Amino acid sequence: MHTQISVVIPAYNAEKTIGKTLEACLNQDYAGKIEIIVVDDGSTDGTAKEVKRYPVKYIYQENAGPASARNRGWREAKGEIVCFTDSDCMPHRDWLSKLLRNYKDGIGAVGGSYDIVNKNNYLAHCIQEEIALRHSTMPRYVKFLGSYNLSARKSVLEKTGGFQEGYKNASGEDNDLSYKILKHGYKIIFDREALVAHYHRESLWRYLKDQYTHGFWRAKLYREHPDMSLGDDYTRWKDIVEVPLSLCLLATIPFFWVSKLWEIFLALLFLLQLEMAFKISFRTGRPLCLLFAFVTFLRCFVRTLGFIRGLLTLGRFV
Repeated sequence: MHTQISVVIPAYNAEKTIGKTLEACLNQDYAGKIEIIVVDDGSTDGTAKEVKRYPVKYIYQENAGPASARNRGWREAKGEIVCFTDSDCMPHRDWLSKLLRNYKDGIGAVGGSYDIVNKNNYLAHCIQEEIALRHSTMPRYVKFLGSYNLSARKSVLEKTGGFQEGYKNASGEDNDLSYKILKHGYKIIFDREALVAHYHRESLWRYLKDQYTHGFWRAKLYREHPDMSLGDDYTRWKDIVEVPLSLCLLATIPFFWVSKLWEIFLALLFLLQLEMAFKISFRTGRPLCLLFAFVTFLRCFVRTLGFIRGLLTLGRFV
């Protein structure tokens, strides 16, 4: 017997990609009943017109952020299991069947990994390879799943309250939900064979802007879940130590004529980036991927600056 499921897709100004997302969701090989819900989070482009071309449920709300849109979707869902993906993702044909095969007693949520759509772009390719490397060492039972490829029992979403809407941007709300699911006594499974293809960033500026936002919302996340501040299977020790190293480098550079400490911090920080870049280069057979170390080096600083701003504005978080 197949379980009825719902697929919830938050969308904001997604007219260029939402059609392909819906086609992929409508062509799943899952034999049970599938309900697809698109929650339009206040789009100002042709998202609504594009969505209405497909046999799916369309919901419009004033712009409130992706956490709010996902909550609106699962609360109106009829399925026992609610699956989430994003409006710029294209799930593989067996995505749903591979997620659903993992459900048994005690399992509260199941998620999967990324594939890539724009693999010919250098930056997008390197981003995908870093994610793939991180996912390759993640265990079956994990502490965190990303909302781009996530499913959960509706009853679990009801018990945990779903996504915390205080996260106004797409960063941190999926961590928060994962941690709450664990604290309610459920297990979370990572199935690396359940894939959605994604358009990774092709602009360095936009990628670094995303990473600044990532750092900003980490301040709120770790305030509310201090027990997770040292990592969660995806976030590793390297990500944690980069913040104090970046701060030390920024603090010592102005005194370069007095002390050479800044050179030590610079060397340590860059060596951390080379490790990942070498792994990506070796995995792909593309020496040019070594240059990704400079991208992740810049990422250290923008994440740190975002985190500092987050700490300074914690009192304004809702």
